[in-house]
Amino acid sequence: MLCRKRQYEMDMCSGSLAGKLLLFALPLLASTILQLLFNAADVIVVGRYAAQPAQALAAVGSNNALINLTINLFTGISIGANVVVAQDLGAGRRDTVSRSIHTAITLAIISGVALSIFGVICMRQLLEWMSSPEDVIGLATLYMRIYFLGMPGNLVYNFGAALLRAKGDTQRPLRYLTAAGIINVILNLILVIGFHLDVAGVAIATITSQYISAGLVLRCLMKEEGVFHLDLHRLSIDRAMMNRMLRIGLPAGFQGIMFSISNVIIQTGLNSFNDAAVVAGASASSSIEMFIYSIDSSISQTALTFVSQNYGAGKCKRVDRIALLSQVYCLVGILVFSNLAYHFGAPLASLYAPDQPEVIAQAVSRMYFMLCFQFLNGTMDVAANTIRGLGYSFSPMVVTLVGVCVFRLAWVAWVFPVLHSPESLYVSYPISWTITTVILFAIFFVIRKKAYARVQSFSLASEDETQL
Repeated sequence: MLCRKRQYEMDMCSGSLAGKLLLFALPLLASTILQLLFNAADVIVVGRYAAQPAQALAAVGSNNALINLTINLFTGISIGANVVVAQDLGAGRRDTVSRSIHTAITLAIISGVALSIFGVICMRQLLEWMSSPEDVIGLATLYMRIYFLGMPGNLVYNFGAALLRAKGDTQRPLRYLTAAGIINVILNLILVIGFHLDVAGVAIATITSQYISAGLVLRCLMKEEGVFHLDLHRLSIDRAMMNRMLRIGLPAGFQGIMFSISNVIIQTGLNSFNDAAVVAGASASSSIEMFIYSIDSSISQTALTFVSQNYGAGKCKRVDRIALLSQVYCLVGILVFSNLAYHFGAPLASLYAPDQPEVIAQAVSRMYFMLCFQFLNGTMDVAANTIRGLGYSFSPMVVTLVGVCVFRLAWVAWVFPVLHSPESLYVSYPISWTITTVILFAIFFVIRKKAYARVQSFSLASEDETQL
């Protein structure tokens, strides 16, 4: 039984790195792509089979920015949990890992319940502030209120998966997500087609799948042995562990929130053209971009975990190699697949808008800026997560806040009104990625020197204690 459990773990602190990084990243990549496909299934089912397909499609498909805006803070805290547990595993501080596990799951449950209450009470007002159309706002409110009832399951799965990744296990979270996603699709068909629940049916199917994936992760942790064993009777907040998680996670969460806000501002600029082809083309391109972004996301998360463990173990040379290999893998993967996607841009866009040449042309126009330069975004994210893995989360937050978010807001305020074209909005993305990447690389070398000096001082102190 013990051997079976160990097959899910990965020794990140010794042996060859090249293969291990890929073995860790590929299940993450598959998880992200599956999630995108399952989300697409929600939109397709409700768009085809709802009684009011146009309004139902808008109610389900137009609120991703609002959802991301509300959960990004907690996603950042789950990153903090991943870093804390990975660093302690690498440093051999196994006594603190159990405290971190119970603290993280308790935080997920409390945060999920708080978000559910917030969503049910405030959702109508939030949608009104976003100028949701009158013929959509009722369905959108119903969908979002039900969706937010699933927040405890959503956060428990994300925190639990982050904890498992800290010890190298990306296989079981993928399996749990796959099982839950398949159930989501089946329930979509049953509730929308069979019971004619339309938007409510899609929302119920979504939160059911979220609670299933959360239950599977909890079951997994409860069956673990040693420091990763979760005992529901021991769920509590350890202030020291929580403070460590928040110190790393809150800056990452605030950064995600600011990204969402800047993207909403960009979308507002696109809406100002009052041209359905522009908005539809941007939406089609954005959907394709997310599949390419999944390469960036999986490799940057891999860098985060590997750097955390090896830095905790004091293996600075391996940290340098992880940073380098992660950048190479991200660059190669994104350059290959983003350029392929751009090359086949028109056929891909036609899947979203068949027989609509204006929409396809607008989609391809956006793809040039977003796909051909996507490697810059990947380089930026890997650099930021490498710095977070060293335990410094505030610096990448400030740099990306200024270099990406503030820059884009200033661009929309001052440059866009002069040029006033969709392309003048899209070009702000690669420019902001370039600026931020250059600054992050400079900061990495400064922080690297400071972090490695700290490791050396700890090593010398340990040697002195041993001699005494």
